[in-house]
Amino acid sequence: MKLYPFSLGLLVLAACNQKPSTSDVPAYPKARTVDTVTNYFGTKVADPYRWLENDTSAETAQWVKEENDVTQGYLSKITFRDSLKKRLAQLYNYEKYSVPFTKGKYVFFYKNNGSQNQSVLYVQEGLGGSPRVLIDPNKFSKDGTVAIAETSVSNDQKYLTYAISRAGSDWNEFFVVDVASGKQLNDSLNYSKFSDIGWRGDGFYYTRYDAPDKSKALVNKNESPKIYYHLVGSPQSADQLVYEDKQHPMRTVGAYTTEDEKYLVIHAEEASDGNNLMVKDLTVPSAPLVTVISDFKDDNGVIDDNGMSLLVLTNKGAPKYRLVWIDLSKPDSAHWTNVLPEQENLLQGVGLTADNKMIVSYLDNVKTRLYVYGMDGKMMNEIKLPGLGNSDFSSNKKSPYVFYSFTNYTTLPTILSYDVAVDKSTIFAKPDDGFKSDDYETEQVFYPSKDGTQIPMYIVHKKGMVMDGNNPCFLYAYGGFNISILPAFSPTAALFLENGAIYAVPNLRGGGEFGEKWHEAGTKLNKQNVFDDFYYASKYLVDKKYTSRSRLAIHGRSNGGLLIGASMTEHPDMAKVALPGVGVLDMLRYHKFTIGWSWANDYGTSDDSVQFHNLIKYSPLQNVHDTTYPATFITTADHDDRVVPAHSFKFAATLQAHQKGKEPILIRIDHNAGHGGGKPMSKQIDEFGDMWSFVFYNLGMKFHM
Repeated sequence: MKLYPFSLGLLVLAACNQKPSTSDVPAYPKARTVDTVTNYFGTKVADPYRWLENDTSAETAQWVKEENDVTQGYLSKITFRDSLKKRLAQLYNYEKYSVPFTKGKYVFFYKNNGSQNQSVLYVQEGLGGSPRVLIDPNKFSKDGTVAIAETSVSNDQKYLTYAISRAGSDWNEFFVVDVASGKQLNDSLNYSKFSDIGWRGDGFYYTRYDAPDKSKALVNKNESPKIYYHLVGSPQSADQLVYEDKQHPMRTVGAYTTEDEKYLVIHAEEASDGNNLMVKDLTVPSAPLVTVISDFKDDNGVIDDNGMSLLVLTNKGAPKYRLVWIDLSKPDSAHWTNVLPEQENLLQGVGLTADNKMIVSYLDNVKTRLYVYGMDGKMMNEIKLPGLGNSDFSSNKKSPYVFYSFTNYTTLPTILSYDVAVDKSTIFAKPDDGFKSDDYETEQVFYPSKDGTQIPMYIVHKKGMVMDGNNPCFLYAYGGFNISILPAFSPTAALFLENGAIYAVPNLRGGGEFGEKWHEAGTKLNKQNVFDDFYYASKYLVDKKYTSRSRLAIHGRSNGGLLIGASMTEHPDMAKVALPGVGVLDMLRYHKFTIGWSWANDYGTSDDSVQFHNLIKYSPLQNVHDTTYPATFITTADHDDRVVPAHSFKFAATLQAHQKGKEPILIRIDHNAGHGGGKPMSKQIDEFGDMWSFVFYNLGMKFHM
């Protein structure tokens, strides 16, 4: 999320301090219970709210309406709520740019003028060209709920295909535009999910599923994906089936091509990480599909080819990744040739540029470092970043310049172009929303977790803040799926910081910050490490008097929602406020919906007796009992087909039934929204405005406008 030009000029300063009272305890809707019991290896587990899994029933719809009414009724009593949302809209209102990408003579980038629901795709010729609108998704719907999901430009730069997502769903539709004229063609492809785009000639490869049952499209398991080739200008019914695996319907598959269009690369996954690689030589008629990597233990991605070998980024035999050449005549790993061997720091990404050079990104203790390397693997120079933070980049092997971004928790994202030949960076876009970055400081600490493992954590606050144990603090984390949580500016965090609070982000095990071993240390039977890492982050903040339990709010989304659910059920007194967002909260049944089965590599499933006995120890839904829970604000959405809303529905109903304290248990169910991707800015401001109002109110904070 990024945003801008807005003058804060003559804002009238006002402070509002409103505290909850016992009269705020809501009267929750009555949720009926059913006598549903499942026997797991001799352990009987009740599921009294299973009827809420039926997201299209009239009864569920009525429950959703009543819960939203209760939530909005509670929030309406917060007198500063509207002012808070107004300030949040100001912080969001800045020009936002994506990292541009090049294709031939064209430069493509997304830009948001600061107040648009969706960012607009622009194109220009070269660095000095005049940008023009190519695709404006704001015209796709009145409420801004249709978003661009994926784009890809043909290698001759003639066409651009793009996918759209409606209301945040993972289901995508593909369309094609002529780049030179901007004219949209008649192509329209449906039933796609989790697709790559691989161009060959005047067509492209993509992933699609059989047409789903519309009444169950947002909950049914996704299975039996297929790879098709679509020729631009032809109907979808004429698309050519290229690949399917009838023996393994529970795998996901994708396809892309090397830039010279010599090879089609097909990859399959059995879980959320780890993939095989299969390659077909497109220059040889009837060439077979050759398996290059057959197992699913490691992550492997093709960067380029030289005719007979593939350049592959892999963590096979290298938990922190390496770059290798794989000779297709002898693809066994014993014959791989290292270009960039594994280093102490995590190899995040590799991109090719002109003159046989590479841009290489390493993660050094959760800070990005960019380098220029030769194709011989020798480092030539480091690209000096403006400070310590996070950087993404894009490059093209035919282009002499690279684009990259820079941001951290107090620095709005700046976009720069880099001339590889002369080692010079030039600002492409530098937004400003009036946030006074120089008033804040960021420190990185390392604290011991329960087992003594040192965990890094960023702590952000105003300069000169007195650490007396009374500061409001917001603790956010994720801890899963090999995903690294890197420093990035957030208007929502800025709102909290400028009101005299602390923002803290620990990098828990289960993430990808230190490679595959760090990831594996927070998966399956090791998952408890993640929750311990998070609890001990809160302990550090309390022990060092940054804050206290009564001034702490904890937040996470998706897998991070599981983190919050598990933390508040294991340690009900951990924080004053808990915010589980779009969370995986029923660990015994998560794999029975949409793409949930693919998360088993991180979680394990209740179908296995050993994993079941591990999951039931921490599964938030099954560990709610009669006690005092923190003030809880659960968020989900009716079109979330990644983590179905039934998780949040059942968790909310269960918590409300067992809450013995005076703190509210609320759930906010968004309409025409999904897991989070592509959410229009207006909905983001509305959701986060409600969330922050709840946090400020329940932490007893003063809101300054």
